[in-house]
Order: sequence, then C-alpha cells, then structure tokens
Amino acid sequence: MLSVDETSSSLTGAWRLMLGKADGLRLLDLSADGFWNSFFAIVVAAPAMIVGWVGTANEIGDPNAFAGRLGMLIRLATVDLGSWLLPLVVLALVASRAGIGDRFVHYVVASNWASAITAWMLLPSALIRLFLPSGNPFAELVWLVLVVLSLVLTWRMTNAAIGKGAAVGTAVFTGMLVVSLAVLFGLVALLGITVPTAAPA
Repeated sequence: MLSVDETSSSLTGAWRLMLGKADGLRLLDLSADGFWNSFFAIVVAAPAMIVGWVGTANEIGDPNAFAGRLGMLIRLATVDLGSWLLPLVVLALVASRAGIGDRFVHYVVASNWASAITAWMLLPSALIRLFLPSGNPFAELVWLVLVVLSLVLTWRMTNAAIGKGAAVGTAVFTGMLVVSLAVLFGLVALLGITVPTAAPA
C-alpha cells in the first residue's frame, strides 16, 4: 500500500500531464515497483466509482433481479474494472510493434493515476443521478460536459506520456478509447446488463 505522500505525488504528476505538462512524469515512479504500484489508483478511485455503480443500479430497477442489488453492483464493477484493465493488456501486446514500447510503462503509470482523477471528476454527475430521475436533462448535460472534459484531459495526458508527437499520441488515445468502449459494451452484453432508456416525452 502506498503512503499518502506517494499517492499525492502520483496524482499531482498525472494532473500535470493532463494539463499537457510533460514534467509531470518526474513526479511518477516509473520503476518496476512504480508500475505495479500505480494500480493502487483503482483503490483511490473506488469510492467515486461505487457511487456511480449505485446510481446505475438504482436506474436499472428491480433489486431482486440476478441475486439482488449486490449482484448488479458486482456486475457493474466488473464492467468498469474490465474497461480499465483489459485495454492496458491489449496495449502491452502491441506496444512494441506500434513503436511505443519504450513509453509503455510511462503511459500505464500515468494512465492509471489519471483514471483515478477522472473517476473523481465524474463524481458530481453520479451524485446527481442518485437524486434525479433517469433521463433528466440537467443530469445528462452535467454528465456530457464532464465526460468531454475528461476525454480532453486524457488526450493531453496521453500525448505528454507518450512523448512522440501529437499524431502518435492521438493514435494511442483513439486506439485505447475504441478498445475501452469495445470491452465496455462487450461486458455489458455478456453480463446481461440492460440500462433503461428514458421514456419519450
């Protein structure tokens, strides 16, 4: 388990990368231990993610379906964690052939800590969903704004962490986004999660 100072330094470094400042890498531990320790970011992100899972479970409805609400929360957690981790596995397999093998560790460490930040950035949207009905225009607007902001910041982090120019950074960002969405939709379908749509006005 990382110390408070180590966690704070890592989050600060990731935030600077999200602002497009490459010197944020100096605050990250890019050693082998630092690589594995960066997955502690999942623990940091967990409280904010749990709020989102609870909100989604409330929208889905029937607490008795599929072993109750706890079963639904476990499935939602599986989707989110799979969308976080599996794209990194895919990147590990193709990084060398894509010419970014020397920046793989930089990207994974930065991405893990940046993902913790974006999880907390999306918390206001998750909190709003706990109190407003599904499909509420205000809730949807807040979610959309925060998602777009997180994508922009993640794109900047990717460019700074990869350090091979905007074209390569954008290609990595796009590839990881596509794989993440594919994993997300695949797991949603595999686990039988159906999110209701808003009723027409």
